[in-house]
Amino acid sequence: MVGRTIVSTSVLHPRAARNQAGGGAEIEANLTGLKVGATNRRGKFLWLELDDVAEQAPSGLGLLVHLGMSGQMLVKSPDTSPNPHLRARAELDDGNEVWFVDQRTFGYWWLGELVDGVPGRVAHIARDLLDDALDIPALAAVLKTKNTEIKRLLLNQEIVSGIGNIYADEMLWEAGIHPRQKASRISLTRLVALLEAGREVMIRALDQGGTSFDALYVNVNGASGYFSLSLNAYGQAGKPCARCGNPITRETFMNRGSHFCNRCQKVR
Repeated sequence: MVGRTIVSTSVLHPRAARNQAGGGAEIEANLTGLKVGATNRRGKFLWLELDDVAEQAPSGLGLLVHLGMSGQMLVKSPDTSPNPHLRARAELDDGNEVWFVDQRTFGYWWLGELVDGVPGRVAHIARDLLDDALDIPALAAVLKTKNTEIKRLLLNQEIVSGIGNIYADEMLWEAGIHPRQKASRISLTRLVALLEAGREVMIRALDQGGTSFDALYVNVNGASGYFSLSLNAYGQAGKPCARCGNPITRETFMNRGSHFCNRCQKVR
Protein backbone atom coordinates (compact mmCIF):
# COMPACT_ATOMS: atom_id res chain seq x y z
CA MET A 1 0.00 0.00 0.00
CA VAL A 2 2.90 2.39 0.58
CA GLY A 3 3.02 5.02 -2.17
CA ARG A 4 -0.57 4.36 -3.30
CA THR A 5 -3.35 6.96 -3.18
CA ILE A 6 -6.79 6.02 -1.87
CA VAL A 7 -9.32 6.99 -4.56
CA SER A 8 -12.49 5.79 -2.81
CA THR A 9 -13.51 4.38 0.56
CA SER A 10 -16.55 2.39 1.67
CA VAL A 11 -17.39 1.42 5.25
CA LEU A 12 -19.89 -1.41 4.92
CA HIS A 13 -20.62 -2.31 8.56
CA PRO A 14 -21.23 0.16 11.41
CA ARG A 15 -19.09 -1.80 13.86
CA ALA A 16 -16.05 -1.25 11.64
CA ALA A 17 -16.32 2.48 12.47
CA ARG A 18 -17.88 2.28 15.93
CA ASN A 19 -15.07 4.33 17.53
CA GLN A 20 -15.25 7.12 14.95
CA ALA A 21 -17.30 10.10 16.18
CA GLY A 22 -18.81 10.61 12.72
CA GLY A 23 -19.10 6.91 11.94
CA GLY A 24 -18.28 5.38 8.58
CA ALA A 25 -19.25 8.55 6.70
CA GLU A 26 -16.44 10.47 8.41
CA ILE A 27 -13.86 7.86 7.41
CA GLU A 28 -15.16 7.77 3.82
CA ALA A 29 -15.07 11.56 3.46
CA ASN A 30 -11.62 12.14 4.96
CA LEU A 31 -9.64 9.05 3.93
CA THR A 32 -10.38 9.35 0.22
CA GLY A 33 -7.69 11.26 -1.65
CA LEU A 34 -4.89 10.66 0.83
CA LYS A 35 -1.68 8.78 0.02
CA VAL A 36 -0.17 6.02 2.15
CA GLY A 37 3.24 7.30 3.20
CA ALA A 38 4.20 4.50 5.59
CA THR A 39 2.85 1.66 7.69
CA ASN A 40 3.52 1.08 11.35
CA ARG A 41 2.55 -1.15 14.28
CA ARG A 42 2.58 -1.18 18.05
CA GLY A 43 1.39 -4.14 20.08
CA LYS A 44 -1.96 -5.26 18.69
CA PHE A 45 -2.51 -2.10 16.62
CA LEU A 46 -1.37 -1.22 13.11
CA TRP A 47 -1.79 2.01 11.22
CA LEU A 48 -1.20 3.78 7.92
CA GLU A 49 0.58 7.14 7.96
CA LEU A 50 -1.22 9.30 5.41
CA ASP A 51 0.16 12.06 3.17
CA ASP A 52 -1.62 15.00 1.56
CA VAL A 53 -1.19 14.51 -2.20
CA ALA A 54 -1.64 18.21 -3.09
CA GLU A 55 0.81 19.40 -0.44
CA GLN A 56 3.19 16.48 -0.96
CA ALA A 57 3.63 16.38 2.79
CA PRO A 58 2.32 14.36 5.75
CA SER A 59 -1.33 15.08 6.47
CA GLY A 60 -0.93 14.51 10.20
CA LEU A 61 -3.56 11.78 9.97
CA GLY A 62 -3.33 8.03 10.40
CA LEU A 63 -5.73 5.18 9.76
CA LEU A 64 -5.61 2.97 12.84
CA VAL A 65 -6.60 -0.67 12.36
CA HIS A 66 -7.36 -3.16 15.11
CA LEU A 67 -7.91 -6.68 13.81
CA GLY A 68 -9.86 -7.87 16.84
CA MET A 69 -9.97 -11.67 16.90
CA SER A 70 -10.65 -12.47 13.27
CA GLY A 71 -9.83 -9.35 11.24
CA GLN A 72 -7.62 -9.27 8.16
CA MET A 73 -6.31 -6.53 5.88
CA LEU A 74 -6.18 -7.99 2.36
CA VAL A 75 -5.06 -6.50 -0.96
CA LYS A 76 -7.38 -7.77 -3.68
CA SER A 77 -7.88 -7.25 -7.41
CA PRO A 78 -11.25 -5.63 -8.25
CA ASP A 79 -12.56 -8.81 -9.90
CA THR A 80 -12.17 -10.90 -6.73
CA SER A 81 -15.31 -12.74 -5.66
CA PRO A 82 -17.25 -10.95 -2.86
CA ASN A 83 -16.55 -11.87 0.77
CA PRO A 84 -19.58 -12.08 3.11
CA HIS A 85 -17.48 -10.70 5.98
CA LEU A 86 -16.16 -7.61 4.16
CA ARG A 87 -16.58 -4.68 6.59
CA ALA A 88 -14.68 -1.84 4.87
CA ARG A 89 -12.91 -1.31 1.58
CA ALA A 90 -10.51 1.22 0.06
CA GLU A 91 -9.78 1.44 -3.67
CA LEU A 92 -6.18 2.31 -4.59
CA ASP A 93 -4.93 4.26 -7.59
CA ASP A 94 -3.34 1.12 -9.08
CA GLY A 95 -6.78 -0.51 -9.37
CA ASN A 96 -6.36 -2.86 -6.42
CA GLU A 97 -8.59 -2.76 -3.37
CA VAL A 98 -7.77 -3.09 0.32
CA TRP A 99 -10.35 -5.16 2.16
CA PHE A 100 -10.98 -5.21 5.87
CA VAL A 101 -12.54 -8.64 6.44
CA ASP A 102 -13.72 -9.44 9.97
CA GLN A 103 -16.13 -12.29 10.70
CA ARG A 104 -16.59 -11.58 14.40
CA THR A 105 -16.67 -7.76 13.98
CA PHE A 106 -14.46 -7.10 17.01
CA GLY A 107 -11.99 -5.16 14.84
CA TYR A 108 -12.32 -1.60 13.57
CA TRP A 109 -10.88 1.34 11.61
CA TRP A 110 -10.29 4.76 13.19
CA LEU A 111 -9.07 7.83 11.33
CA GLY A 112 -7.47 10.54 13.43
CA GLU A 113 -4.46 12.67 14.21
CA LEU A 114 -0.99 11.28 14.83
CA VAL A 115 0.81 12.28 18.03
CA ASP A 116 4.58 11.88 17.55
CA GLY A 117 3.82 9.46 14.72
CA VAL A 118 1.31 7.40 16.75
CA PRO A 119 -2.51 7.65 16.40
CA GLY A 120 -3.89 9.68 19.28
CA ARG A 121 -6.27 6.90 20.23
CA VAL A 122 -3.36 4.61 21.14
CA ALA A 123 -0.73 7.16 22.21
CA HIS A 124 -0.89 5.67 25.73
CA ILE A 125 0.03 2.18 24.46
CA ALA A 126 3.62 1.23 25.34
CA ARG A 127 6.19 -0.14 22.92
CA ASP A 128 6.14 -3.90 22.43
CA LEU A 129 8.84 -6.53 22.82
CA LEU A 130 9.58 -6.68 19.08
CA ASP A 131 10.00 -2.91 18.74
CA ASP A 132 13.64 -2.15 17.88
CA ALA A 133 13.39 1.05 19.91
CA LEU A 134 12.38 -0.75 23.11
CA ASP A 135 14.95 -0.39 25.90
CA ILE A 136 14.69 -3.73 27.71
CA PRO A 137 16.91 -2.81 30.71
CA ALA A 138 14.87 0.39 31.20
CA LEU A 139 11.63 -1.57 31.03
CA ALA A 140 12.99 -4.11 33.53
CA ALA A 141 13.81 -1.22 35.88
CA VAL A 142 10.20 0.02 35.62
CA LEU A 143 8.86 -3.46 36.41
CA LYS A 144 11.19 -3.69 39.40
CA THR A 145 9.48 -0.66 41.00
CA LYS A 146 6.08 -2.38 41.00
CA ASN A 147 4.90 -4.36 44.03
CA THR A 148 2.46 -6.16 41.74
CA GLU A 149 2.20 -9.70 40.35
CA ILE A 150 4.48 -9.95 37.34
CA LYS A 151 1.89 -11.50 35.01
CA ARG A 152 -0.53 -8.65 35.74
CA LEU A 153 2.19 -6.21 34.65
CA LEU A 154 3.00 -8.15 31.47
CA LEU A 155 -0.66 -7.94 30.43
CA ASN A 156 -0.80 -4.17 31.07
CA GLN A 157 -0.55 -2.60 27.60
CA GLU A 158 0.50 0.75 29.10
CA ILE A 159 3.69 -0.86 30.48
CA VAL A 160 4.58 -3.17 27.60
CA SER A 161 2.22 -3.93 24.73
CA GLY A 162 1.43 -6.94 22.60
CA ILE A 163 1.74 -9.63 25.28
CA GLY A 164 -1.43 -11.70 25.55
CA ASN A 165 -2.28 -14.46 27.97
CA ILE A 166 -0.66 -17.24 25.95
CA TYR A 167 2.70 -15.54 25.50
CA ALA A 168 2.76 -14.29 29.10
CA ASP A 169 2.48 -17.89 30.31
CA GLU A 170 5.13 -19.03 27.85
CA MET A 171 7.71 -16.36 28.68
CA LEU A 172 7.21 -16.83 32.44
CA TRP A 173 7.73 -20.58 32.03
CA GLU A 174 10.82 -19.96 29.89
CA ALA A 175 12.29 -17.67 32.55
CA GLY A 176 11.26 -19.92 35.47
CA ILE A 177 9.17 -17.21 37.16
CA HIS A 178 5.80 -17.78 38.86
CA PRO A 179 2.95 -15.66 37.41
CA ARG A 180 2.01 -14.37 40.90
CA GLN A 181 5.56 -13.43 41.89
CA LYS A 182 5.72 -9.74 42.86
CA ALA A 183 7.88 -7.89 40.33
CA SER A 184 9.64 -5.95 43.09
CA ARG A 185 11.02 -9.23 44.46
CA ILE A 186 12.53 -10.32 41.16
CA SER A 187 16.12 -9.28 40.45
CA LEU A 188 16.82 -6.89 37.57
CA THR A 189 18.88 -9.62 35.92
CA ARG A 190 15.95 -12.04 35.97
CA LEU A 191 13.52 -9.37 34.74
CA VAL A 192 15.79 -8.63 31.78
CA ALA A 193 16.00 -12.39 31.11
CA LEU A 194 12.19 -12.60 31.30
CA LEU A 195 11.72 -9.84 28.70
CA GLU A 196 14.36 -11.34 26.44
CA ALA A 197 12.61 -14.72 26.80
CA GLY A 198 9.37 -13.04 25.75
CA ARG A 199 11.02 -11.64 22.65
CA GLU A 200 12.40 -15.07 21.75
CA VAL A 201 9.04 -16.77 22.36
CA MET A 202 7.32 -14.30 20.03
CA ILE A 203 9.95 -14.69 17.32
CA ARG A 204 9.59 -18.47 17.46
CA ALA A 205 5.81 -18.15 17.33
CA LEU A 206 5.96 -15.85 14.30
CA ASP A 207 8.29 -18.29 12.55
CA GLN A 208 5.54 -20.91 12.96
CA GLY A 209 2.72 -18.59 11.90
CA GLY A 210 1.43 -17.76 15.37
CA THR A 211 -0.89 -19.73 17.62
CA SER A 212 -4.15 -21.04 16.13
CA PHE A 213 -6.99 -22.67 18.05
CA ASP A 214 -9.85 -22.42 15.57
CA ALA A 215 -10.49 -21.74 11.88
CA LEU A 216 -10.61 -17.95 12.38
CA TYR A 217 -7.05 -17.66 13.71
CA VAL A 218 -5.32 -17.75 10.32
CA ASN A 219 -2.92 -15.64 8.33
CA VAL A 220 -3.87 -13.59 5.27
CA ASN A 221 -3.56 -16.68 3.08
CA GLY A 222 -5.92 -18.67 5.30
CA ALA A 223 -3.19 -20.87 6.81
CA SER A 224 -3.14 -21.77 10.49
CA GLY A 225 -0.23 -21.08 12.81
CA TYR A 226 1.42 -24.06 14.46
CA PHE A 227 3.07 -22.57 17.55
CA SER A 228 0.35 -24.26 19.62
CA LEU A 229 2.27 -27.49 19.01
CA SER A 230 5.30 -25.97 20.77
CA LEU A 231 3.61 -24.55 23.88
CA ASN A 232 5.30 -25.47 27.16
CA ALA A 233 2.80 -23.98 29.64
CA TYR A 234 -0.39 -22.56 28.17
CA GLY A 235 -3.06 -25.21 27.71
CA GLN A 236 -0.80 -27.94 29.10
CA ALA A 237 -2.55 -28.46 32.47
CA GLY A 238 -1.86 -31.93 33.86
CA LYS A 239 0.84 -32.69 31.31
CA PRO A 240 4.46 -33.13 32.43
CA CYS A 241 6.61 -30.01 32.47
CA ALA A 242 9.11 -30.19 29.60
CA ARG A 243 11.83 -29.06 31.98
CA CYS A 244 11.29 -31.14 35.15
CA GLY A 245 8.41 -33.55 34.49
CA ASN A 246 6.14 -32.09 37.18
CA PRO A 247 2.48 -31.71 36.03
CA ILE A 248 1.63 -28.24 34.74
CA THR A 249 -0.85 -26.40 36.97
CA ARG A 250 -3.75 -24.26 35.78
CA GLU A 251 -5.40 -21.61 37.96
CA THR A 252 -7.73 -18.67 37.34
CA PHE A 253 -5.97 -15.32 37.12
CA MET A 254 -7.59 -12.04 36.00
CA ASN A 255 -10.54 -14.01 34.63
CA ARG A 256 -8.17 -16.04 32.47
CA GLY A 257 -6.41 -19.35 32.78
CA SER A 258 -2.84 -19.15 34.07
CA HIS A 259 -0.53 -22.11 33.40
CA PHE A 260 2.79 -22.80 35.15
CA CYS A 261 4.97 -25.44 36.76
CA ASN A 262 4.81 -25.11 40.54
CA ARG A 263 8.18 -26.84 40.86
CA CYS A 264 10.17 -24.81 38.28
CA GLN A 265 8.30 -21.56 38.88
CA LYS A 266 8.13 -21.06 42.63
CA VAL A 267 6.96 -17.88 44.36
CA ARG A 268 9.99 -16.55 46.23
